[in-house]
Amino acid sequence: MPDWIWFVFIFAFGCCAGSFLNVVVYRLPRDKSLVRPASSCPTCGKRIRFYDNIPLVSWLLLGTKCRYCQAAISPRYFVIELLTGCVFLGLSIVYFRTDLCPSVGPFNQGGWFIYLVHVVLLCCLIAASAIDLELWVIPIAICWFGTVVGLVGSGTGPYAVEPAGIRQNLMLPSTSDIFLREITVASLAVGALMGLGISLVLLASGVFKRSYDAGATTESAGGYEEDSPRFTDRAEVLKEVIFLLPVVVCAAGAYLIGRFSGAIQSLDLSGHPVIGGVLGSLWGYFVGCGVVWITRILGTLGFGREAMGLGDVHLMGAAGAVIGSSFVVIAFFVAPFFGLAWALAQMFFKKTRQIPYGPFLSLGVFTVMILHDWILNYWNLMRYHY
Repeated sequence: MPDWIWFVFIFAFGCCAGSFLNVVVYRLPRDKSLVRPASSCPTCGKRIRFYDNIPLVSWLLLGTKCRYCQAAISPRYFVIELLTGCVFLGLSIVYFRTDLCPSVGPFNQGGWFIYLVHVVLLCCLIAASAIDLELWVIPIAICWFGTVVGLVGSGTGPYAVEPAGIRQNLMLPSTSDIFLREITVASLAVGALMGLGISLVLLASGVFKRSYDAGATTESAGGYEEDSPRFTDRAEVLKEVIFLLPVVVCAAGAYLIGRFSGAIQSLDLSGHPVIGGVLGSLWGYFVGCGVVWITRILGTLGFGREAMGLGDVHLMGAAGAVIGSSFVVIAFFVAPFFGLAWALAQMFFKKTRQIPYGPFLSLGVFTVMILHDWILNYWNLMRYHY
């Protein structure tokens, strides 16, 4: 079958996925069901017929207006559909039609599985970024979904992809890591998970206090609840430090046990790729959350105002669960370059519009996906020489 037929199909499928993402972007932050009711005009409430809901085409044929009330249809619908279609097509070309990322392997030899997991994460990033741009918030449900995809994908990946290839090429998370030994990754992941469980129990029991908890604010002097509660940012972020203490302590304890226990040192996880995949994905989640959360805490303590958001923390956690701990750290340090490019563009065009950081983080993750093999080869070369 000619390539162009596949390209048209993948692009069209991506546009359809983008159409669903538009539903997510509009309904999820407004606490509406993603399934019911059927799509309707937000202005007049008229149900949108199937022929008026064709990705890209309908927006153009309708002249960017509702058929019934002539209310303007936001260009966001068209942009997200087009962007998602381009991402689906572009990633497939990079993975299967170029030599930029040969570690993915042929489509029919497990490459399809890696591609599927990655495009699902990218869909999550697109939806989260669109909501962040509009409302300056990232729904945690999107991040949880991306995290589950990473955990399930890493656990089931060895059934679709050769386990030795996963460990060598790191296209899916595993206990094989660029920076750490396998048993170290496994120990840290188990310890951090135990610590997180302790923190969540203490939070649910009221021993730990939730930061920026509007429900816990006191009433104003007039007896009325304040519309916009005021928080002392440094004090609030210290609650997050307390929440993270069990995670850090348990991870450190597990690391020490794993380092000095002969029985644990002798464990060979290469024969258990499913366990290694889940633990690698879990550690990627903690590292993704950790690099952003540390930045948030230090920035808030240093400047006295909230730095970054908890949505960014969970977003990078989901990314880490899919691309692994090493690459999510690299993505975090790539993201500021996109922020700098945006700032320079604003200076050049003499505009001052600020945007949230979620889109920059998403671009960093996408860049690392595309340059995965280049990064891995460069690291192996550096390690060989030094």
